[in-house]
Amino acid sequence: MLAVGLVAGTLSGIVGFGSSVMLMPVLVIAFGPIQAVPIMAIAAILANLSRVMVWWREVDWRTCAAYSVSAVPFAALGARTLLVVPAQAVEIALGAFFILMIGVRRWMAAHRLRLRLWQLTALGVPIGFLTGIVASTGPITAPIFLAAGLVKGAFLSSEASASLAVYFAKALVFRNFGVLPLEIALKGLIVGSTLMAGAFIAKRFVLRMEPGHFNVLMDALMLISGTALLLAAAF
Repeated sequence: MLAVGLVAGTLSGIVGFGSSVMLMPVLVIAFGPIQAVPIMAIAAILANLSRVMVWWREVDWRTCAAYSVSAVPFAALGARTLLVVPAQAVEIALGAFFILMIGVRRWMAAHRLRLRLWQLTALGVPIGFLTGIVASTGPITAPIFLAAGLVKGAFLSSEASASLAVYFAKALVFRNFGVLPLEIALKGLIVGSTLMAGAFIAKRFVLRMEPGHFNVLMDALMLISGTALLLAAAF
């Protein structure tokens, strides 16, 4: 699991997301979907924190704030909703979500949308809620922050800053409702430490990543992880 975390942290440090997509099937198999989501929430906090640290000077705080102001409270609402959903339904939703996002992400990239700050705030409502329920909406938030005109380090750091606030809200909800005891928090910290290491390894590769390679890599990650989660729900 730690080896997968290091690989996932490196890949997400290059393309801006993907750690949750890779890790969630492993966590679900090892701990079940109800524990896997809060573990991933803690790990994602460390993963996003590391990307902010690596690219601190390039954070676009206005863009980050515009998205976070609506995404954070609705992520908390989504996390509360998750706690009353059956475990098998969570697995099916996660798997279907990852596979569905392949087409959605390609559609958004093809239209090359340039988003304004108020549009980011509006999009924070549904995406924040989805992030509260599923492990990650990186396949959506990445095109959104790119559509706001951010690239390379500015994109990686700004998307990570907003995601950091969202996952912190999820963790608080899980803690308040008793599904984030010390044992699960420690598991999240251990897994998250490998994601942090991967983010620092990834920095040297960021400027070399070709757009075509990025698209193929993320589609493959979402397809494999979505299929794995659907199989886990079936068996």
